[in-house]
Amino acid sequence: MSTIDPALLVLEDGTVHEGTAYGARGSRLGEAVFATGMTGYQETLTDPSYARQIVVQTAPHIGNTGVNDEDPESRRIWVAGYVVRDAARRPSNWRSRRSLDEELVAQDVVGIQGVDTRAVTRHLRTAGAMKAGIFSGEAASRPVAELVDEVRSQPSMKGARLAEEVTTEQAYVVEPSGHGWQGEPLAVVAALDLGIKTMTPVRMAERGLRVHVLPATASFADIEAVSPDGVFLSNGPGDPATAATQVGLLREVLDAGVPFFGICFGNQILGRALGFGTYKLPFGHRGINQPVMDHLTGKVEITSQNHGFAVDAPVGETTTAPESRYGRVQVSHSSLNDGVVEGLRCLDIPAFSVQYHPEAAAGPHDSAYLFDRFVELMKVKDNA
Repeated sequence: MSTIDPALLVLEDGTVHEGTAYGARGSRLGEAVFATGMTGYQETLTDPSYARQIVVQTAPHIGNTGVNDEDPESRRIWVAGYVVRDAARRPSNWRSRRSLDEELVAQDVVGIQGVDTRAVTRHLRTAGAMKAGIFSGEAASRPVAELVDEVRSQPSMKGARLAEEVTTEQAYVVEPSGHGWQGEPLAVVAALDLGIKTMTPVRMAERGLRVHVLPATASFADIEAVSPDGVFLSNGPGDPATAATQVGLLREVLDAGVPFFGICFGNQILGRALGFGTYKLPFGHRGINQPVMDHLTGKVEITSQNHGFAVDAPVGETTTAPESRYGRVQVSHSSLNDGVVEGLRCLDIPAFSVQYHPEAAAGPHDSAYLFDRFVELMKVKDNA
């Protein structure tokens, strides 16, 4: 570990937690949220949906297996800051290439260790996600009142438009032949990258789908140019109320009758395209142990989630979409913790979505069948 420097986690309500510096030194601002996964810290750090957020890990021991070059879910670490209780002093894993502390320093991520993350989590569960800042080294010696003012002055996550900041700059293709598929591709998918995770197109490629990953700014003409059999909208950060461009794009896709599948941010965009509203959750769902009910089968899935916004749609009934041309809609999945909408299924057009992450690198894999459902949806359309 590097030299010990003081560090502070400061919340907008004036709460201050003392610790020591972890990773880079300096100041970072963001929205404080907690993630409940016991494993997969490397996947968490590199999930673009965490952009502009300070992640508090509820698992006490972090960094035990170091950092490898196989598990990142994107091209870089996206969290604004990182809060842990007990940081590993020495990593131990056959795939480890460097320590997590070294990786945080290399990517200029400011963190804090030695914090009672259980206390922070309980506070956030009561008060809700809030603006926060991590201050280490010389920055931690500034007056607390000054730090609190700086934390409070940062923009809110509500109203934040971030997908364009994390998306790929250039379109690229993920071929099924590179992921164990033998023979010709079954279908072509146009995937809009709103903060897509590496494993998502891989899960599709494993099932024989050629995936064209397009930037968040892609137009309907860009989608048509790859002649897709289906369209996919990925997870991503920010407020779905700011995604008017992507909502309009999806309506063009739905009007054209192209099969659609959305994950996380893609679920929220489908909700808005259908005419439903979205809202900010008090503290969101983040972690790999979130229970969800599939209302079609009655089965419970343990899911991987990372979202702070949700769709406002009626659970337990079939309703006509507010945008009535899209016909009937059902809430297909809901959270068993708080009843939040976790999926939508359109009955009159070929479209469905879920709020969680069926690709689930680091697990669980209860929801992997959803990619098969997307394949079947495209097959039905081709045979119609």
